[in-house]
Amino acid sequence: MNQRWDYQSPTPEQTEESRQLADELGLHPTLARFLIERGIYKAEEAHAFFHPQLTQLHDPFLMKDMDRAVDRLNQALGRKERIMVFGDYDVDGTTAVALVYNFLRQYSSNLEYYIPDRDKEGYGVSLQAVDLAAAHGVRLIIILDCGIKAVEEIAYARTLGIDFIICDHHVPDAELPPALAILNAKRADNTYPYTDLSGCGVGFKLMQAFARSNGIRFHKLIPLLDLVALSIASDIVPIMGENRILAYHGLRQLNHNPTTGLKAIIDVCSLTGRELTMNDIIFRIGPRLNASGRIQKGEEAVELLIEKDLKKAKEKAQRINQYNETRKDIDKTMTEEANQIVEKLNGPRQRHSIVLYNKEWHRGVIGIVASRLTEVYYRPAVVLTQTGGIATGSARSVSGFDVYKAIDHCRDLLLNFGGHTYAAGLSLKTENVEEFTKRFEEYVAAHILPEQQSPVLHVDALLDFQDITFRFYQDLKKFAPHGPGNPKPVFMTQKVYDYGTSKIVGHHQEHLKLELVGGTSGCVMNGIAFGQGERWKHIRTKRAFDICYTIEENTHKRGELQLQIEDIRPNEQKE
Repeated sequence: MNQRWDYQSPTPEQTEESRQLADELGLHPTLARFLIERGIYKAEEAHAFFHPQLTQLHDPFLMKDMDRAVDRLNQALGRKERIMVFGDYDVDGTTAVALVYNFLRQYSSNLEYYIPDRDKEGYGVSLQAVDLAAAHGVRLIIILDCGIKAVEEIAYARTLGIDFIICDHHVPDAELPPALAILNAKRADNTYPYTDLSGCGVGFKLMQAFARSNGIRFHKLIPLLDLVALSIASDIVPIMGENRILAYHGLRQLNHNPTTGLKAIIDVCSLTGRELTMNDIIFRIGPRLNASGRIQKGEEAVELLIEKDLKKAKEKAQRINQYNETRKDIDKTMTEEANQIVEKLNGPRQRHSIVLYNKEWHRGVIGIVASRLTEVYYRPAVVLTQTGGIATGSARSVSGFDVYKAIDHCRDLLLNFGGHTYAAGLSLKTENVEEFTKRFEEYVAAHILPEQQSPVLHVDALLDFQDITFRFYQDLKKFAPHGPGNPKPVFMTQKVYDYGTSKIVGHHQEHLKLELVGGTSGCVMNGIAFGQGERWKHIRTKRAFDICYTIEENTHKRGELQLQIEDIRPNEQKE
């Protein structure tokens, strides 16, 4: 796999600090060090981290404009005004709309929801959507996971007597829209103690504040948390602080009592009857919900998520699953075309970025193709197509590089843009694509670090096989759910050997099923190494090698641990 292994040995001071915390908690010192690396130094902090409580959530009224938002929402409900719940067409947006709509429909029948058409309207608020809202008699729009840059559109809505409550988490410009309330912890005058909520998470905080203002008990909000967990996993926001609490309890809700629509999509994913993790959302559930907005209409994802009849939900889930199959076919074709274009470029490996434009490409899949390019070439990538005579696209980045800042550097060439550190969207006139490509490359070349342009496997700790006990694994599990800010720990064990029973497996002999002996302890561990069949030649020579891995429970033999091996390399020490 040719990955560079990045491992930093703990200093003597860190080792002693970890030992003291380990003694206090009754943990293995390695796990205590993981806590310290996450900013947790005391026993009570560790207990709060391992056992997140909903009572630890921040007061929603700490968020700037929350009081204005709740007052206006209460006023709208009291006057029986028409309210529109508006959101983006991705998982974060559709879960946010479903969450707010599901909760408010208990208290109002004068409610509708709206997801813009990706092809006809593009991202965020359009004048067309504002006109439609006015025609429906809407007087209040709650907009989720977008809207922070819709200055012109919201100003126009005000002339029609429509107020906006913005619930967004994207980086705002200096000029904020003239909305009645803007709930966004990334605004310059932020007063909220946590800045990394998902768009759906901001919607949840609005509902939390609304519930409190009306004497509605908090437990009525708990059924919404499975949707928040979906948004946190799919939008790849940090899973520390408040997001960790929401994701932890959202996963519990997803596993024990999911909404009817999610029961149906879980069944379609063949996940019924097993414990769901953040990875199941990222790789199985999320892509299907996203496929609705990519291939057809994002509104269909909302329809599924608010459906109460299981039979109807299963029909909707099957239809969305078919969209995902179509998406995969388009994705495969476009990715192959994109790779062919990159390989034809002069010195693709010498470039610091990739910008591709093809007016025939499917707009709903360009973000996925950009992600594929970053995975293959380890370069920030922008993939553009054409919609209505305008070049529109998605950007994705590599670890540690802020692609949003790179795009912002070219803002004079753009009609619109927005996003995060690792993902962004943009639009520009087609005649500016060439200049954008040049300027984007210049910025990336000046700011990206050499180590950000090659695959790196971050190793958290050295471990001996004798330390891998079931108690160690049970304590390790307490660090879940994992994600940005709290990645799943990767361990390294050096100088291991084939026990003699390892073998190469798979239809194309691409995987390894291993039984390994720890060189220091002599303990034996089972492991699986997917896609690493080429390492078999070295392993069967009985020479020592090093492995990096995560620790899992064998799904076929409950109670037995195995290593999920990430990479293998020959041991360089003389034997």
